[in-house]
This record gives sequence, structure tokens and C-alpha cells, in this order.
Amino acid sequence: MSDPAVIRVALVDDQALFRAGIRMVIDSQRDMAVVGEAGDGLAALSVVRDTHPDVVLMDIRMPVMDGIEATAQLLQDPGAPRIVMLTTFDLDEAAARAIRGGASGFLLKDAEPEFVLAAIRSVHAGSAVIAATATAQLFAHFRDERTLPVPRAFGDLTEREREIFAQAARGLSNAEIATREYLSEATVKTHISRILGKLGLRDRVQLVVFAYEHGLV
Repeated sequence: MSDPAVIRVALVDDQALFRAGIRMVIDSQRDMAVVGEAGDGLAALSVVRDTHPDVVLMDIRMPVMDGIEATAQLLQDPGAPRIVMLTTFDLDEAAARAIRGGASGFLLKDAEPEFVLAAIRSVHAGSAVIAATATAQLFAHFRDERTLPVPRAFGDLTEREREIFAQAARGLSNAEIATREYLSEATVKTHISRILGKLGLRDRVQLVVFAYEHGLV
């Protein structure tokens, strides 16, 4: 029986040497374990469905099936894992599409090991992660595209939820929002969960993309 305190991670990348390096880093942690590996997106479907990881590190460009398609298929499964895309480019159009589709963010493949570990823990805790150097460019990318009509569901947010939505859309953390709004972090987390539910969004990265796409920032 697996230890619920251990974050189960799957690695999907067509470079075996890269997977070996990441596995070594992850397996050195007491609260993480690599439970499966795959070298292409098609193989990843079976590995992820067999091993039930909490977090998947998914390369974007792979043979047979790329990471975008594999992610799209896996996110349709009940209880789908959190998926973080791996890319070699600061601003990757494919990574942007993956985030739109429900990925919990992306990391550069040359990121420091400590950042990768922190990202896995953050995503597992329900947050989202984007390579720090790419955040501004990524959201500018969404902002520069044609603004979409605001969905009717946005009107279902309460006044307080809209205030918190606006601050989360600007990238403020729960702690920062709590300080500004004189609320507890737990209360802010509850509001964020309700906002995501009402708007049909998976996590905070999708919330930010939603805000930029609909001209709400």
C-alpha cells in the first residue's frame, strides 16, 4: 500500500538520460517517489493509467504522440493527475496551448533541481507553476490575442469573489490576498476554490489565462 504522504511522480520524456537525472533528484527526497516512466506520449497513457501518479512531468516534443495530445487525453480521465509540461523554450506556443487545455503549468528543462522539486510540491498542493522567466511573456501572449466575450458564468461570482479573482489574476498569492483583504488564508483558499468551480477552471494558471483572454485584467 502506497504512503499517502509521498508524492507519486511520473516522468515522460524521450531522452532516457534526462529522465535518469530527474529520477535521481526526485528519489533523493523523502516525500517523493518516481512511480513510472515513458519515452513518448502514447506509452505515457498506459504508464500513467497503470501507476496513478499525483504529478506528471510531461515533455512537449516527443515521437509517436507529443505531450500536448497525451496531456489532453489524460486530463479527460476521472481523477486525472496534475501535469506539468517540460520545454526548452522560455515562451513556447505549445506550452501556452497545454495550459489552456488544463496543464498545471510548465518548467524549463534546464531549471535548477530545487526549483523542479518546489514546483512538484506546489502543483501537488493545488497551485500551479510557470517558469519564472516566462510568466510575463506568456500572459502578454494571451493578452495580445483577440479578447473573448466574458462568459455568463462570470456574472455568478459574488462581489467578494470578483475582488479576489482580480487579485489572483494579477498573480497575488493566497497570503498576499489575505493581507490585502483582511481575511485568513483558509478563507481566501475557499473563495478561490469556489471561483474555479463556478468558472469551470482547473487551477490558478487557468484563472490567469481566463482573465487575460476575456480582458478582465
